[in-house]
Amino acid sequence: MELFYAYEADGRTCRLDADESGHCCRVLRHRAGDEIHVIDGIGTMYRCRLTDDNPKGAEAEVLEAFPGWGGHPYRLTVACCPTKNNDRFEWFVEKATEVGVDRIVPTIGERSERKVYKTDRALRIALSATKQSLKSRIPEIAEPVSVKDFICHSEPAEQAKESLKLIAYCFEGDTKRISIQEALRSFDGKDVTILIGPEGDFSPEEARLAVEHGYIPVHLGASRLRTETAAVLAATAVYLHFE
Repeated sequence: MELFYAYEADGRTCRLDADESGHCCRVLRHRAGDEIHVIDGIGTMYRCRLTDDNPKGAEAEVLEAFPGWGGHPYRLTVACCPTKNNDRFEWFVEKATEVGVDRIVPTIGERSERKVYKTDRALRIALSATKQSLKSRIPEIAEPVSVKDFICHSEPAEQAKESLKLIAYCFEGDTKRISIQEALRSFDGKDVTILIGPEGDFSPEEARLAVEHGYIPVHLGASRLRTETAAVLAATAVYLHFE
C-alpha cells in the first residue's frame, strides 16, 4: 500500500508538497483519475482521487476518510539523549516510529557527549517511517531540552497523576529499580513517558530529581544496552503491553 503525506488536508482536498508530488507523479507515474491513499500526519488517512498530477504540486479529491487509522491505544513520549553518532539516534527515531510513539524529545544530560541536536533529518525520517509502517500520525519531534528542564517542566501538574513516568538507568540509586514490565502492569492509564539517558548514563543528581518528580526507576533486563537500543526496547515494551 502506497501512502503519501499531505501538508494540507481540509476534508475535501489533499495537497502534496513538491517532494511527495514528485514521488507520486514522476517516480510512481500516477495520473489524474488514479486512486491514491494520503495521510494528514495528525491521525487520518484519506482515500482520494488524484485531480492534478503536477509533479511539483499535486492535488487529490477526498473520497473517504479514516480517522485514527493505524493508531495505537496509548500515548507514548520517549525522551532520549542524542547519541554521539547521529546515525544511531536517527535509527532509534525510525524504529520507534515503526513500533508506535507519539512524541520524541531529544534531551541533553549532564553526561551527554552530544550537546547540540538539530531535528530536521529526524522529522524526515519520522515521516518516511510513518508511511512505511502504515500509520496516519507522524510523531512529534520536539526541540532539544536539558534533562533537568524536561523532568521539571514536561507536563502540566493536572496531567501528572494520570500518566506513568519512567526513567531507565543502569545503577541502583536510593530507590530500587523494577522491571519496565512490572511498572506497566501496575498502571491502568494510557499516557506513558520514558526517559533514556546518554552513553554515560544519567547522573545521580538527575536520577534523584526524576524520582522527586514522580518518575519510577526501571531496568530493561540484565544486558547492558546502547542508548538507542534501550530506547527502542522501551518503546517496544509499551507497544506489546497495550497491544
